[in-house]
Amino acid sequence: MLNMRSRMVEQGAVLAALAICAAGLLGFALLLGLASGEPHHFDTTVLLALRQPNGEPIGPHWLALAMRDITALGGMAVLTLAGLVAFGALALRRRWRAVWLLLLSLPGAMLLNTLLKQGFDRPRPDLVSRLAEVATSSFPSGHAMLSAVGYLTLGALLAAAAERRRDRGYILGVAVALTLLVGSSRVFLGVHWPSDVLAGWCLGAAWAMGCWLLLRAWPRRDRKPPPPEA
Repeated sequence: MLNMRSRMVEQGAVLAALAICAAGLLGFALLLGLASGEPHHFDTTVLLALRQPNGEPIGPHWLALAMRDITALGGMAVLTLAGLVAFGALALRRRWRAVWLLLLSLPGAMLLNTLLKQGFDRPRPDLVSRLAEVATSSFPSGHAMLSAVGYLTLGALLAAAAERRRDRGYILGVAVALTLLVGSSRVFLGVHWPSDVLAGWCLGAAWAMGCWLLLRAWPRRDRKPPPPEA
């Protein structure tokens, strides 16, 4: 009974990962048209809604400061540090498949995002004042994409080690919340069009789930062959 329940949980996780991967790729494909044309009405409406008539950001003064702190959670330095800490912990426990997942997901996503930014070369928003310094092009959002890859990958690894369903749900919920907060902070700070962030979320989620599925399909050397049937 326990083996059957475990298999059902595993199958459900695989189906969910496949659905996220497919939905993410579809969403990214639909957003590609916004990367090369003029800013969409949706982009301009959201950015303007986050500014007062005098150009200042909406909300109390501390909100802008908090958004600057939150956006750092999706920066390359923070995600690289978190990945190295997780890498060391997994290596000490000899969880080599999880180590390979980290090595494949985050560095690969960084390279892919860099190539996409150079290929599309979408200008940063100039509709509102920017509350943070930026140097690269806009599409897709690197903070949104890399936070999705980093936190969803780490969340999946931690959730796999949790025994109770509520614990797994909490871990994955925190990973998703961090991803959403980082991407939203980029729009609030005026350094990305909303479509940049949506594209980053879509592609990041698809990349994270795709890497997880790829490593899951990789044959395990320590897996014992089934006993011969009588």
